[in-house]
Amino acid sequence: MMKFNFYSTHSILVERGGSSQLAKIVGERGGSSVLIVTDPGVIAAGLLDAVIPKFKSLKIKFEIFSDVQADPPVHIIEQAIEAAQRYKSDYIVGFGGGSSMDVAKLVALLALRKERLEDIYGIDKVSGPRLPLILVPTTAGTGSEVTKSSVVTVSESEKKGVLSPFLLPDIALLDAELTLGLPPQVTAATGVDAMVHAIEAYTTKHLKNPVSDCLAKEALRLLSGNLHEAVFSGGNIVARENMLLGACLAGMSFTNAPVAGVHALAYPIGARFHVPHGLSNSLVLAPVMRFNLEVAHSMYSELGEIVTPNASGSSIERASQLVEYLADLPGVLGLPQRLRQVGIAESDLNQLADDAMMQTRLLMNSPKEITRQDAFEIYSEVL
Repeated sequence: MMKFNFYSTHSILVERGGSSQLAKIVGERGGSSVLIVTDPGVIAAGLLDAVIPKFKSLKIKFEIFSDVQADPPVHIIEQAIEAAQRYKSDYIVGFGGGSSMDVAKLVALLALRKERLEDIYGIDKVSGPRLPLILVPTTAGTGSEVTKSSVVTVSESEKKGVLSPFLLPDIALLDAELTLGLPPQVTAATGVDAMVHAIEAYTTKHLKNPVSDCLAKEALRLLSGNLHEAVFSGGNIVARENMLLGACLAGMSFTNAPVAGVHALAYPIGARFHVPHGLSNSLVLAPVMRFNLEVAHSMYSELGEIVTPNASGSSIERASQLVEYLADLPGVLGLPQRLRQVGIAESDLNQLADDAMMQTRLLMNSPKEITRQDAFEIYSEVL
């Protein structure tokens, strides 16, 4: 008997230049005091320059919290919550990459409440209400604008997640013009990150469902078909828009069919060595897929029909050809392919393997069980 529950953002607005209408949208929904959660890179790139004047002209009060860091630590989130409370914000906007959106979600949730952040790690540890929330992604990668999770760096070696439908925003606003200035390497890493979301959602051991499967396949079609153009011809607005939509669809997929071993092994790389999340995923994607081939090859071969349509042979042979294509992809896109290239030495691998074993929420979704020794060998393969 089929049984599943599918969660999604209430409204998704796709419009080139649509971010300039942000103040109007907030005003129409009754917002009068807005906290915009973002990062220094967004400010430096001038991505808010067309947004802020509209808040002024509509006489909607606003404040900007721009101290978000990649892989946001607890103290940054607490500072953002305090800012929302200090300014008596009645509307929260997350404007930036996955980190800014993840922080904005937690601000919207906790600014009204007495719970501490440490009390809500895990699945469904919170209830409503929250402040109204709009998320505006500026990269095509995380899909955070449509996921019911936020990831927090709690130590130099560990990340924890908050998972709740209350983290889904009221509106996700996809404006491809915001992504036109992304450097090629950032475009590449975030694009591969989105592909990982689709692949892991499609092959997850738990909560796999037909709606997520359809979204994962369409996401992978959009992402794999436009990634090279977005990286090497970054001004192509059609490719940028397809990447942004692909990342969004992948996010919708994996928030309902959770990610697994790639993320479990990537998180320690990001937490301990401050490697961007997309690049961390890119580094371990192929070796984790090789590890899973024995049990997941039929699903991989189905995805290969989208990414590597010219593959031939048996199911496991077609799946292997997909894995090797993905193994070569980072190099083609100009990304590091080895852990050594991001400052990781052989002496670090035992610690990484220990850290990966702490990601039980993710490891349980792996098509094939990953032991500590398996994790060590996977890291060694890509050293």
